[in-house]
Amino acid sequence: MDTLPLTSPEQVGLSAARLARITSWMKGWVDSGKLPGLLVAVMRRGELAFAETYGKADVERNKPVRPDTIYRIYSMTKPLTSTAIMMLYEEGRFQLDDPITKFLPIFANQRVFMGGSRGKMDLVPAERDITFRDLLSHTSGLTYGMMETNAVDALYRAKEGGVDFQTSTATLKEVVENAARLPLIAQPGKAWNYSISTDVLGYLVEVISGQPFEKYLLEKVIKPLGMIDTDFHVPSEKHERFAANYSPDGAGKLKLIDDPGKSRYLAPRTVNSGGGGLVSTASDYLRFCKFMLNKGELDGVRLLGRKTVELMTSNHLKGDMGDMGAPRFSESTYLGIGFGLGFSVMLDPAKAQILGTPGEYAWGGAASTAFWCDPAEDMAVVMLTQLMPSSTYPIRRELRVLSYQAIAD
Repeated sequence: MDTLPLTSPEQVGLSAARLARITSWMKGWVDSGKLPGLLVAVMRRGELAFAETYGKADVERNKPVRPDTIYRIYSMTKPLTSTAIMMLYEEGRFQLDDPITKFLPIFANQRVFMGGSRGKMDLVPAERDITFRDLLSHTSGLTYGMMETNAVDALYRAKEGGVDFQTSTATLKEVVENAARLPLIAQPGKAWNYSISTDVLGYLVEVISGQPFEKYLLEKVIKPLGMIDTDFHVPSEKHERFAANYSPDGAGKLKLIDDPGKSRYLAPRTVNSGGGGLVSTASDYLRFCKFMLNKGELDGVRLLGRKTVELMTSNHLKGDMGDMGAPRFSESTYLGIGFGLGFSVMLDPAKAQILGTPGEYAWGGAASTAFWCDPAEDMAVVMLTQLMPSSTYPIRRELRVLSYQAIAD
């Protein structure tokens, strides 16, 4: 954004007039009072063809969104953590079908929740151990406390012995061990359930590499990619660039839920979440997208081999997420969309009822951020805002249409 010069959209097969529809769309959402501000960047053939900001990064302090505004990217952390573990895979440290009990014996002899009544849980033994691929593809049987769909989720939210990678003052090891003691919600490999799987991968990075997870991620992934503003906290010299976080107030307006002047992100934390702990900027995340579209290399720095990136961005499910029992959460039902190793993967745009390309891979964060990379079109889109939950408005689906309709070649 602030580091990449804009190119003429027509030079990369996009229509400037059609891209301008994104601008009006951004203004509509912000002027309605439903979103504080928006940043959208569209890159094609390695060139930035559209990059605009609109609205406020911090409504209370009247600070506008800037190209270098720092956002909580929550689950857009997952692709970076997945990159880190796959770098260790490339070193021959483990195989995808290895049980994670090789490194984390506490996950042995898991029990699986089958239902129950009157506070009693019906549990059966796990048919096999969780594997690395189960974690990378969210088919581990782990869950998230925020899902609130079953009795196990409630155990994750418990004050004592719960599973909290966001605000815990324990250690990463302790939080992962708490999770290992709780029942799974499905047999490993049998169902797709969004979960703390990538947080467990973060801890596996730590165990396998022998370095603290955050140190490995920063030194081996984030710094080599030149992602200068991406970290697990916002250092003091960057505090004024940090956005506020909001939720809808129920009346179509905004309620402040994390003041950037008092946020827990202002200081380092004891638990660094591989599933959702990072802050970043548009230009940083575009560098990650460029690295992925370049099949594991950026500016002469290669972190992953081409074949590894191709494997990560292939569908690893039996069919799409709907076929694997994915609950209807967020904006779509996950029909026509599979999951790779750290990314969702488009299988069938017609089934997904959205513009797109088979093989395009993506994910988003809890505060309504999103990105996707389309290898066939050599295109990437990054959208940053701060509104929780991400299912509040269908802005991701709308932006997909607005981005793809601008292709003119």
